[in-house]
Amino acid sequence: MNGPEEVRARLEETGYLVDDGLAVACFLALRLHRPLFCEGDAGVGKTALAAALAEALGAPLIRLQCHEGIDASQALYDWDFPRQLLHLRAAEAAGAVDADRLEGELYDRRFLIARPLLRALETCPSVLLIDEIDRADDEFEAFLLELLSEFSVTIPELGTVRAQVPPVVVLTSNRTREVHDALKRRCLYHWFDHPDFARELAIVRRRLPGVSQRLAEQVTALVQTLRSEDLLKPPGVAETIDWAEALDALGASEVDAELAVATLGSVLKYREDAERARGLLPAALQGA
Repeated sequence: MNGPEEVRARLEETGYLVDDGLAVACFLALRLHRPLFCEGDAGVGKTALAAALAEALGAPLIRLQCHEGIDASQALYDWDFPRQLLHLRAAEAAGAVDADRLEGELYDRRFLIARPLLRALETCPSVLLIDEIDRADDEFEAFLLELLSEFSVTIPELGTVRAQVPPVVVLTSNRTREVHDALKRRCLYHWFDHPDFARELAIVRRRLPGVSQRLAEQVTALVQTLRSEDLLKPPGVAETIDWAEALDALGASEVDAELAVATLGSVLKYREDAERARGLLPAALQGA
């Protein structure tokens, strides 16, 4: 892509709306082959950006979902032990006697299970999404540092695998903990904030074109109001879309208090937040 404006246009064709800062960050990530570190609250569009980039580039999206205790064998590669064992038994039944040759056959590429990171190195082009890196531990971060610096990995039994063209890498963090500076320094950084009313309404209208204008405006205004309250988990854009979609599925063209309360489970996921919202909705609807 030739510049941030082309990046913006290509992403908008997929239905993903970006501001100037994000368009520039995406362009630089593509041009400089640098990972893009996306940080912000859940539901603000970080993961969706990776999917939109993959669609815009016509490349497969390869996703690594991080979690506590994730290690290299889950993220990079592992050996298919059951198939290796079957091969060993078949060789023994056939009377194989060359132990060195048999051992070499056990560690052939056909017995290697490529996990997301290795698949991304071997797939050109590709978009690699390392989702919720803040859920992984320090050891896994250190492992990523090396891989993202060289875009290569050494498999002792097979040699070095190096990406012909580095994948487009998007890392996301919900900031449940601070990610180490060493990893952030390898990346371009972009903070995802909650959008203002006009931008959020445009996103809802783009994602749900069949929803009435009035319903989209009311839902967006209600979510903006809820975010200003002291909630345990303020709703993100994803929840705004879910709420509007739920109301539309019920045949609503606009929101009333009864419907809003009945569908709160689409937008709020904590009992305390829902109870607080029930007291706020009547007054909020008058201004929506």
